[in-house]
Parts: sequence; C-alpha cells; structure tokens
Amino acid sequence: MGSIFGLALLAMFNPSLLTAVTVMLLLPDPKKLMFGYLLGAYLTSITVGLLIVFSFHDSAGTEAAHNTISPAADLALGAILLIVGLVLRSERGERLKESRRTRKAAKGNAKKESLPERMLGKGSAKIAFVVGVVLTFPGVSYLAALHRIDELGAATVPTALLVIGFCLIQAMLIEVPLLGFAIAPERTADTVARLRAWLAENGGRVGANVAIVLGAILVARGLLTLHT
Repeated sequence: MGSIFGLALLAMFNPSLLTAVTVMLLLPDPKKLMFGYLLGAYLTSITVGLLIVFSFHDSAGTEAAHNTISPAADLALGAILLIVGLVLRSERGERLKESRRTRKAAKGNAKKESLPERMLGKGSAKIAFVVGVVLTFPGVSYLAALHRIDELGAATVPTALLVIGFCLIQAMLIEVPLLGFAIAPERTADTVARLRAWLAENGGRVGANVAIVLGAILVARGLLTLHT
C-alpha cells in the first residue's frame, strides 16, 4: 500500500502537470482554469485507471508476470530517477542550467510557448478542461501503481476506491490551491506568489533530492523483491 502512495506522489510531480499549474497560476483567473483542468484530469485518470485495472485483473498472463514485471519496473524507474537526480545535483547539472539561462538571455524575452501553454493562455475553462484530459494520460508511475493495485487482489469496490484515491493524490498540485482559493483567496494568492519565487530559486535542488530518495527506495525494493 505504501508503494502505491509513493507512486502517487511521484506522479504528482510530472513535468506536464507542473508546467500547466505554473502557467495557470500566472494567468488572471487561475481558479477558473484550474477547476476546468482538474475536471478534465479526473475524467481521464479515473476512467482509464478503472478500465485498465478491471480489464486485466483476471488476465491469465497478469499473475504469471507479477514476479518479474514488478521488480523490473522498480529497478528501471528507480535507476532513471537516480540518474536524473544525480545529474541535477552535479556540476554538470549546474552548467546545463547556466547554459540554458545564457541562451534565454541571448534570445531576449521571446520564449516559444508549448501548445498547452498557448491554449491555457486563452483563459478559457473549457480549453483548460480539454488540456487536462489530454495531458493526464497514464505515465510510467501511474501504470506501475495500477499494477500494484491489481496485485492486492482486493474486491471491486476497494479496488475502485484505490484507483480514485491515487488519482486524487496525483492531482494535489491543483486541488490544494483550489481549496485555498475557496477558503482564503487573498492569503492563497500571497502564498502562491512567495512559493513561485522560492521554487524559481530552489526548485532544481528540491527536485533532485526527491528524485534521488524515491529512486533509491525503488531500486532497493526491486532488489529485495528479486531475492524473495
């Protein structure tokens, strides 16, 4: 169960979601955009998750592959996270960031925006909904979590609740600000501004540390599973 929670936290920090949240927070009416995006994200993540889990729950090949897929996924994902984290922490990572800053400065402020950024920039909740649907298709950590949920062999209702719970956790970057805007809008706006400034200064280091810790946990668990 703990591994499912860890994968949900990992899924929460996927680049597409981080970019979308950042863009929406910078726009005039972030609450409207984030609500639309969240509905789209729920539609995709919950629907696809339930379909995958219940489609393959009774698959003959699933049970036979459990002992090999699970540790292999842990080792592969853990190794990737360790490499990413170590690169970000290394001098090479600092040089890459400095080189990126230099290139941006040379080009001036004219930054080419991605399609989701341009779409969200239109300020429409309907468009944000569509972007949420498109950007929330299952990634590696999401699929790995669905495999863990299937391994539990729980009944239909608990399995469905686990899938929904995973989807709620991975969307917390949107849910928490929305809750704040609803309860204390002024304080939330001020907190968001300070958090954005802090992440601009420390985001790379924090991301590197998180990647290293999660990567080490996944690799260790994969190795232990192979020997059991």
